[in-house]
Amino acid sequence: MSAHGTLPTVVKLGGSCLADLDGGWWDDLARHGHEHPLILVHGWSRPLRRLRPEYGEPSAVLRDRYGNQSRWTTPEVVEDIKTVSAELAGTVLRRLADRGVTGARLLGSDGLVRAGEGERWWWRDKQLVELENLVGPITGVDPAPLRDLRPGHARLVTPLARNAAGQEVNTDADRAAAALAAAVGATALVLVTDVTHLLIDGRPVHRIGAREAAAFRDGGARGGMRKKLRAAGEALDGGVARVVIGSAPVTELLAGRTGTHLTASPAPAPSSGARA
Repeated sequence: MSAHGTLPTVVKLGGSCLADLDGGWWDDLARHGHEHPLILVHGWSRPLRRLRPEYGEPSAVLRDRYGNQSRWTTPEVVEDIKTVSAELAGTVLRRLADRGVTGARLLGSDGLVRAGEGERWWWRDKQLVELENLVGPITGVDPAPLRDLRPGHARLVTPLARNAAGQEVNTDADRAAAALAAAVGATALVLVTDVTHLLIDGRPVHRIGAREAAAFRDGGARGGMRKKLRAAGEALDGGVARVVIGSAPVTELLAGRTGTHLTASPAPAPSSGARA
């Protein structure tokens, strides 16, 4: 809960689309930020590939024994993530400052986000081998560094985490945003990406309940959308009232005019192909 009595909004900025957000999109975010406490969580996929093209090669991604994908993260990769994240943070905070919203950057690994032990067995050359991969699932959030949330001042979180051994580790940005939203009692989590809606059988889904979303996640979703649906479920389980996935300005998404809206309760029929 914000110290000023206004529930915060958490917005995850996808690394694949952040550079494509135009001035009007930032104007809209700043207007929302003037009225609501704002926590931003950013990805870094495209900037990291620009820094080192080899990060875009298939060998840079591992698949575990359960079929989950993860970036192969070494200490050098963590440092590269921090390098590109510092540049991203400077750009994001300048865009907000130009529109009258102040801000501060926080590293999740500086006491904000805790991670558990990561998977050690990964497929390499069609064999399961034991590898040290500096990734880990989020096990907790300490909201103390986010105290005194208030309208007009945004917090920008780089979603690294710290594990029990004290190592700085990579973690999924969507799921980090979900954990943060639950920890601060956010009214909504907005996952800004490069797609307009969740698609099921090629048709856009405008509203969907958590149970239906989980069934699709486990039965048909692929890649980044599978992770987003997992993050959405975790946010809803944590008490966040709704999650919105889409590519439009934040106030358009929150108003229900576009995007896919996920809630804990089942969506009224029809749940796809037409607006509910």
